[in-house]
Amino acid sequence: MPKDTTYASLQPDAKGYFPYSDADDAVWGTLFTRQMDFLPGKVAPEYLAGVRKLELNADKTPQVKDIDAKLHRLTGAGAEGVPAIIPPSQFYALLSQRKFPVATFLRRPEHMDYIEEPDLFHEVFGHCPMLTNDAYCDFIEGFGKRAQSLRKGYSWHMFRLFWFTVEFGMIRTAEGLRAYGAGIVSSPAEAAHATSTDAKMQEFDLLTVFRTPYRIDIVQPTYFVINSFDQLADTLNADFGSLIDKAKTMGDLPALFDAKQAS
Repeated sequence: MPKDTTYASLQPDAKGYFPYSDADDAVWGTLFTRQMDFLPGKVAPEYLAGVRKLELNADKTPQVKDIDAKLHRLTGAGAEGVPAIIPPSQFYALLSQRKFPVATFLRRPEHMDYIEEPDLFHEVFGHCPMLTNDAYCDFIEGFGKRAQSLRKGYSWHMFRLFWFTVEFGMIRTAEGLRAYGAGIVSSPAEAAHATSTDAKMQEFDLLTVFRTPYRIDIVQPTYFVINSFDQLADTLNADFGSLIDKAKTMGDLPALFDAKQAS
């Protein structure tokens, strides 16, 4: 999570709805239309199916309360509105309950192409469609529980796993490589890069993931590829603590970028 933000979280009314303006609707509609025109053939079919199941559209900024209700009916998952910055303990706790934390503010027009902190578009358009997939939800829930069970010194390596799957994961399909990570599907630049011939792909391997640093402020230089969402859920059977200990002993792999702000 970023240490500072120029955005303020919105407060819901008595019925749990947030006061999105016509200007917010215009930003949401522009972003939604642009990405939906660009993503077919580049993203996992499960993601596009999730957009349809959640009935996301360009007409109106979606409400977290409505998304939460739909997810609960579909997979027992949920979404919960939170401030832009929450501590890892709260983040892990929500995931362990099969809920995804959702920032409630929407980016301003001047940040249409890039915003460092997660906003409503990134959270709902990027993350929530995949929460309509049961195996993916099993991974999210299990990830939260495993992260809670580990000591504080393991958090950064767990964030790396989250980064290279939930945020920037790729999957092998019958039609070729497709994106499922929210950081890819919600970003025009990232989606274009990740699905180009210039992108570096690696077979998903937990130890390698734990040893791979990343930066939040650049187009990603490498992506990890899974074969199925069941494979992702099956990683929860691994001994995360021992693997992270081994990763610490072996040390990080060489960064594929300027190491400034590496995580």
